Amino acid sequence: MKLFPQELSWLAFNERVLQEAADNSVPVVERMRFLGIFSNNMDEFFRVRVADVRRRIFLAQSTEEHAASEPLMAEIQQRVLALQDKFEVIYKDVLKALLRKNIRVIDEQHTTEQEREWLSTFFREKIKRYMVPLLLGPNTDLIKAINEEATYLCIEVCHGDSIRYAALEVPTDEFPRFIKLPFKHAKRQKRVILLDNVICLRMEDLFQGIVPFDSLRAFSFKLTRDAEYRLPYDIEQSVLEQMEEGIRQRFEAEPVRLVYDAEMPRNMLFFLHDKLGLTSHDSLVPGGRYRNTRDFVSFPNVGHKSLVNPPMQPLEHPHFTKHRSVFEAIAAQDILLYYPYHKFAHLTEVVRQAAYDPLVQSIQICIYRVAKLSRIVHSLVEAVNNGKKVTVMVELKARFDEEANIEWAKHMTQEGIRVIFGIQGLKVHSKLLLIRRRHPTEAEQSQLFAHIGTGNFNEKTAQIYTDFSLFTADEGICRDVEQVFQYLEAPYKRFNFDHILVSPVNLRDTLERFIDREIAHAQQGQRAEIFLKVNNLVDPRIIERLIRAARSGVRVRAIVRGMCALRIPTDVRGSIEIISIVDRFLEHPRVYWFYQGGKEQLYIASADLMTRNLDGRVEVASPIYNSQLQQQIKDILELQWQDNTKARVIDAEQKNDYRKRGNRRKIRSQIAIYDYLKADTKRLQGDGHD
Repeated sequence: MKLFPQELSWLAFNERVLQEAADNSVPVVERMRFLGIFSNNMDEFFRVRVADVRRRIFLAQSTEEHAASEPLMAEIQQRVLALQDKFEVIYKDVLKALLRKNIRVIDEQHTTEQEREWLSTFFREKIKRYMVPLLLGPNTDLIKAINEEATYLCIEVCHGDSIRYAALEVPTDEFPRFIKLPFKHAKRQKRVILLDNVICLRMEDLFQGIVPFDSLRAFSFKLTRDAEYRLPYDIEQSVLEQMEEGIRQRFEAEPVRLVYDAEMPRNMLFFLHDKLGLTSHDSLVPGGRYRNTRDFVSFPNVGHKSLVNPPMQPLEHPHFTKHRSVFEAIAAQDILLYYPYHKFAHLTEVVRQAAYDPLVQSIQICIYRVAKLSRIVHSLVEAVNNGKKVTVMVELKARFDEEANIEWAKHMTQEGIRVIFGIQGLKVHSKLLLIRRRHPTEAEQSQLFAHIGTGNFNEKTAQIYTDFSLFTADEGICRDVEQVFQYLEAPYKRFNFDHILVSPVNLRDTLERFIDREIAHAQQGQRAEIFLKVNNLVDPRIIERLIRAARSGVRVRAIVRGMCALRIPTDVRGSIEIISIVDRFLEHPRVYWFYQGGKEQLYIASADLMTRNLDGRVEVASPIYNSQLQQQIKDILELQWQDNTKARVIDAEQKNDYRKRGNRRKIRSQIAIYDYLKADTKRLQGDGHD
């Protein structure tokens, strides 16, 4: 079984993002923002994926491992350069498309006298105070001094026969990267300039009278570091102290990529290469004038509203709105939300009501990523003030959110919340909430209410990520969720989960058993089907079983947004079909659907089909028992399967060809799903109080 390399599959996914930026049917400001998403993805790719390949080269335990990693790194570098070339072409096309909509992005060379006067004042009064050039000398530790989150200009300072260099951080923490110029122009043209260009326009002001120069030239660059770090397990240190020390290691981690203005003089590039200690295994990526283009995500719409996606008003779920309290609603029947089509405010309302409901006794929740201003955390604090017992499992190792989660953990502890940190060696990635509430009529009894989701408790990402949330009072599921929280505190005990699937306890074994059953049904001539929706499909054991299933006659369908290591063999093409959908919302849910001889098993989950999720994290998959909710999820999956607008075929070479539409009507699944849920909402509202 030959797998498609994960790293190359990840680049194929990011190429699909770039395709959205190239798509003329996408509103032009959104196209610019997709360029930013592509760049942000590429940053993470180098920090995590490329850094891992680099470590495998340097730390290889065998010649075979080294021999496998070297050509992979070479192919990664080749494909990255090809994608960067595409990026530059698309960026120029987007600028032309903006110009057709009377928005012009200019540089300092194309400013009018009036604009230069305004920008000079703006620089002097607003920007200059944040600018401190770093003069680069023989003893400057550039690796330590550079902040990889920032954009830098490398400045060539010429004086007489000497040339020296300085690094200057563009203060994007203090100012937006794009500045709209406040002047009217012919044809009502709106003009936008990058902060980088404003600095280049008045760069002489920084050096005049301080550093002698005859001429100055500036070229942008950006550094990417290895995001991995090793935690120091010192018995005298708390978990928080260990994490804080580990994060400090990341800031000093080795560079893995330098992106730079292709016009940069070779002597300057060689200077940066040496100062940063780059090797032949590190990527040097030339590009256009502007680096750190992930800031393009925030490109402002200074034109007509048609230049961005039309708003899609989130739907209220009738089962919540027709009851006096959220607990009455959930007790009446299971409720399924699908964000961002449904209001995330329903979830925050559950926590808010729990915070002061006199019958609520305790709240337990797993936090992986939360919003910067989290209403959920605010409600948890108020719950403590109202005498509730609140326990929060905070995952400190949530990649790139470690610092934020450390601060949240400190804040919640200070407010009286009981904070736990899970199991050493296992990330807790499950999206669980459990509320214990006294029975309203039988005082000696209590009820459990659970939430199991595919996404984080994060108000911000819920606006752009699609995710399922199940709210249930089912006794069996709730008891299992209660056991998960016990497991997090006492993993040495034996737990039996009768309903939910939990990794690393029973999730992998159950999925493999379900696949084997489909194989058995197919071999008996019965209908056998598997439908998976995940972010990543890379686990070798699961892939091997899926291929075996297809060879046995099982129909295997998968919607995989990101990495897919399953290289479909020629003998099962048609039996295994895989598509990927990239559109205005990021497809994030995980769903496992098995036909099982007509006794269908359908789960929503937090776990991708990756070895780390199945064996190295605490993940939860919940069955959907309500037949109406089962049908709703199946309908949503089928609408996505019919997508012929934003769906790409994932073939053996991952060429990212769009699905052929033929003479079928145009189906864009994210729009079709909204229409479907909107109609379903009206139907439920029309049913009245059932």
